[in-house]
Amino acid sequence: MTAAITGLFHVAIKTADLAATRRFYCDVLGLAEAARPDFGYPGAWFAVPVPGGAAILHIYAGGPALGPDGVAEVGSAAIDHVSLTAVGYADFVARFREAGLDWREFLVPGTTLYQLFVYDPNGVQLEITFDGRAETGVAPDMSEGRRYVAGQSFFRPR
Repeated sequence: MTAAITGLFHVAIKTADLAATRRFYCDVLGLAEAARPDFGYPGAWFAVPVPGGAAILHIYAGGPALGPDGVAEVGSAAIDHVSLTAVGYADFVARFREAGLDWREFLVPGTTLYQLFVYDPNGVQLEITFDGRAETGVAPDMSEGRRYVAGQSFFRPR
């Protein structure tokens, strides 16, 4: 058998606030919580639908999420962002607005890809990508202050 990467299995995110993280991924993004084994520390799994099954976002809290100083780190460090695909661009903008979240928008040059960038409660940046040909309503707002600029963080801890 030839070795090959066949997909993304999961992404793990540390949190100091499991309840806020659970609300963000369920209520704002609309993901379903998946069954999670009892690892002996708190956490949650969220199913991310993909062709052929589901990737899983693993959220863990408590001891394993804490650094040497006893605090969960904030931000995504060397990982710039996690990208998810979606439909319903305008609905996600409305959800972000309703949740009081800041976000950025982008139209990938030379393509029909619309993107929204938002941070989860732990400072992990998410890119949500849409096929603009399937979307109704307005295209991404590319104005100053709303347009996504790579490398420029807009995360503000609450």
